[in-house]
Amino acid sequence: MGKQAKEQAPYIANAFRKLYKAFWGIGGISMLINLLMLTGPLFMLQVYDRVLSSSSVPTLVVLSLFVFVLYSFYGLLDGLRNRVLLRVGQHVDEQLSGLAFEASTRVPLVLGEDGERTRPISDLDAIRQFLSGAGPSAIFDMPWMPLYLGIVFLFHPLLGTTALVGALLICVLIALNELSSRLPATYTAIEANKRTNLVESCRRNAQSVEAMGMIDNLRERWEAGNYAFLLRQRTASDRANIFTTLIKTLRFMLQSGILGLGAWLVIQQEVSAGVMIAASIMTARALAPVEAAIVNWRGFVGARVGVSRLNETFAMQASQSERVAIPNPTQSITLENVSCGPIASKEAFVKGVSFTLKAGDGLGILGHSGSGKSTLTRAMVGITSPLKGHIRFDGAELAQWDLSSRGDFIGYLPQDIQLFDGTIAENIQRFKPAENTEQLIEAACRANVHDLIVSLPEGYNTMIGANGGGLSGGQRQRIALARALYGNPFLIVLDEPNSNLDAEGEAALTTAIHEMRELGSIVIVVAHRPSATSAVDQILVMKEGEVTRLGPKEKIMKQAIKPLRTPQEVASNG
Repeated sequence: MGKQAKEQAPYIANAFRKLYKAFWGIGGISMLINLLMLTGPLFMLQVYDRVLSSSSVPTLVVLSLFVFVLYSFYGLLDGLRNRVLLRVGQHVDEQLSGLAFEASTRVPLVLGEDGERTRPISDLDAIRQFLSGAGPSAIFDMPWMPLYLGIVFLFHPLLGTTALVGALLICVLIALNELSSRLPATYTAIEANKRTNLVESCRRNAQSVEAMGMIDNLRERWEAGNYAFLLRQRTASDRANIFTTLIKTLRFMLQSGILGLGAWLVIQQEVSAGVMIAASIMTARALAPVEAAIVNWRGFVGARVGVSRLNETFAMQASQSERVAIPNPTQSITLENVSCGPIASKEAFVKGVSFTLKAGDGLGILGHSGSGKSTLTRAMVGITSPLKGHIRFDGAELAQWDLSSRGDFIGYLPQDIQLFDGTIAENIQRFKPAENTEQLIEAACRANVHDLIVSLPEGYNTMIGANGGGLSGGQRQRIALARALYGNPFLIVLDEPNSNLDAEGEAALTTAIHEMRELGSIVIVVAHRPSATSAVDQILVMKEGEVTRLGPKEKIMKQAIKPLRTPQEVASNG
């Protein structure tokens, strides 16, 4: 999928391709800026060789006015270039932010735990910050180094040769800096992501941390991870600082060397004092982009790593090409010899599952923990793709509907209750804009949560966070259930829907399942206990990834609850 996805969706390349005109404009502005930067050395040349020798105040005034005008244009162009670069960075962000957000959400489903460490939004931030900073200006100024060095050659070949050798040595040091710091910078970014993940995990599970006294152990884990990060950062910074110091020292020595060599040439009467000063300023200007590149080197490295990681992340996502819109399913779902595994796994754990459910059917999936119940249902709702076999809705593969369309006919209540920052209404309506209020109230009533919601001061407009905003586990579960029932989806998958419900909540759940089946929905209930399947008519029993029983509930339940007789009981009964 990687190569094909890259060919079909070169997202970053497309985002930059639209900026070619802007980059040409920045290049043109940079040309004018670099030409205007000749103002300083040429002004010093005229002052030393013409004004001081002639003691002409009018000449000095005219030259000063001319310089004032040129530097004013320089200021305007430099400000314009900075404004354009800011907008270039923001344009790239606007083009990729939606994809980066989608990747942040979906990559954990593709890579599993490794995906949790991926931070596409942070990578995009690094790219935007570099493009909006002074780094690109240095890149656009570097091609003009030969112009300044050429002028120094015109002043005197010895001055030009010295400046050229110094510039080449600095460029070699920059290349060595890049080669030596690339790997340490990558390791530093990895350790930084680990630190961020640990902080987010602890904040997300703060109640468990507090209740079970885990803070000291987690603090030790944090300190160990932080030490590893600081060690990587120190290694990367030390290497970069070595070359930065060498480059800065060489630059100072070169500038002073040019000035000293120019003074010797003045004594030998081969150049004038103005040429000596102008050559020193010109050499400093030729090296200015190099100095700017050194200052912004970390930003450049961060942006380069960000581009590389985003390319890999975007390539991992399934290509969402244009699809012919087909009607939502209303008749059946069929599994044909389906084999699937946990998220990001390439090996099948659930193997050879086949069955068909018609509209209005209810299926209970039973089995011990780790038997493959949730793995199977995740494949049925499209969270993971089957490694073998087919899952068809009304004869069509689920992949024939795009992600947004699937939400119109699939309702899902995960075992791990997941709510979002927003109002209760937005959570139930799945954050769809301008949705039908009647469907909202209907879903809340079916989940037996309407009375609770309206009893809150803000009602359906009550803000809740990812942790439920003070709601109990049962209340959060009923809100999540209402979200799964919203819009009367054709397939409703409920994974342990009664785990946090009281007797009243379980009764409401049973009623809701009956009502949804009467409306033509297929309802699948995943449970450990048979009591959760009272509203279904079929049972599927799983063990170690395989289906051991499948059929009408009455028949399967009799087999499942048939008392086991010990050898002693058999002997006593003859």
